[in-house]
Amino acid sequence: MNITLRQLRYFLALAREGHFTRAAEAAHVTQPALSMQIRALEVEVGSPLVERTPQGVVLTPQGRAMEAHARQVMTSMAGLEQAMRQPGQGGRLMLGMIPTVAPYLLPEALPILRARDLSRDLHLREAQTDRLIDELSQGRLDAAVVATPPDTDGLVAELLFRDHFLLAGSRDRIAGLGTARPEPRDLDPGHLLLLDEGHCLGDQALEVCGLGRRTARLDLGAASLSTLCRLAAQGMGLTFLPQLAARQECAAAPGLSVVEFPDPQPCRDILLLRRATTPAGGWFDELAESMRTAGRALMPASPAFPHPPAA
Repeated sequence: MNITLRQLRYFLALAREGHFTRAAEAAHVTQPALSMQIRALEVEVGSPLVERTPQGVVLTPQGRAMEAHARQVMTSMAGLEQAMRQPGQGGRLMLGMIPTVAPYLLPEALPILRARDLSRDLHLREAQTDRLIDELSQGRLDAAVVATPPDTDGLVAELLFRDHFLLAGSRDRIAGLGTARPEPRDLDPGHLLLLDEGHCLGDQALEVCGLGRRTARLDLGAASLSTLCRLAAQGMGLTFLPQLAARQECAAAPGLSVVEFPDPQPCRDILLLRRATTPAGGWFDELAESMRTAGRALMPASPAFPHPPAA
């Protein structure tokens, strides 16, 4: 049997996306090229791996078995690649980060990483949580900074710090709340501005308020926190602003006002993920400590940093 790693990568993309076109886009190849490799793989194993339907594809029983084995193979290959790269020691370090953290934490962290010789060949992948977890599991990333605990086996989370939420809006809207520290659940859901679905920050804000997506009438599908802050500064509504981003966003939107919530203040945990097969210590612990130092510089007055760091 002559199965190639390319065939396995394409098959896993198809299993993940459930559609040939989307899988081809995710694998950065043409659809005919991906289809040809899937057919060749089916010939090698001697049975169909997917069922083609008008809506997309579903895995056959043989396909589900192949998916499990393919993931094991790719995890083993990721371990080999990682050993050869020696990240943080002059080799390539592949780091993923969610969009509501990267623009704020990374500029502060880069000088620290350079001083510790961890950024000599740093490659950053900015994407939503689900995609980062998938790429980390497949070995395409060495580590990832997220704000949602993984529900995937084989990943380990290191707590970096807790990022408290602030309520942000125009001066008039904030003054109209009638209280210096409003309760999240007392907010009018029709005034909330949310990030597009798939961004964990929007879902976390709704969870804090005890709401669902359909309840918030001003879900504008915004793709960035900066967009929401500018809309909020113009009086379009209210939004949840992580303390991590407050300094930068308030400077960029002069009309933006922020207030704290009462204790216990809602927050999100900023986590550094690694595969369970990646040893702790060495470059990973240095990376975690660099990110904590950067977060401390952005939130100097916040009691958000565990001591000692939580595993």
